[in-house]
This record gives sequence, C-alpha cells and structure tokens, in this order.
Amino acid sequence: MEGLAEILETTLETKTTSKKRPSKSKWREIESIKDKYRLRDELNGIDPMSEYDFESLEY
Repeated sequence: MEGLAEILETTLETKTTSKKRPSKSKWREIESIKDKYRLRDELNGIDPMSEYDFESLEY
C-alpha cells in the first residue's frame, strides 16, 4: 500500500505544478494586452491627431 500512496502523491504533485504554469502564461498574456492598451493611450495623449497601426508596433 505504501507504493500506491507514493504514486498518488507524485501524481497529485505533478497535477498541481502543471496547473500553475498555464495560469502564469495567461497572466503574462493579459499583462501584454494591458501594456498595448497603455501604449496606445500614451501615444494618443502625445499626438491625438495621428493614427498608428498598433498591430505593427513591436513591444
């Protein structure tokens, strides 16, 4: 039974670590999108008459 318990523990540990990684990458994506909006607002604040192609800008 101890062998079964060890297998279950390692399985649970790998599941918890694998769940954290996608959530971190999702937060990175969200932060990237927020940065793009901040940049757009800042550029519009500097020169509101010009239009920028935000898709072509590199971040």
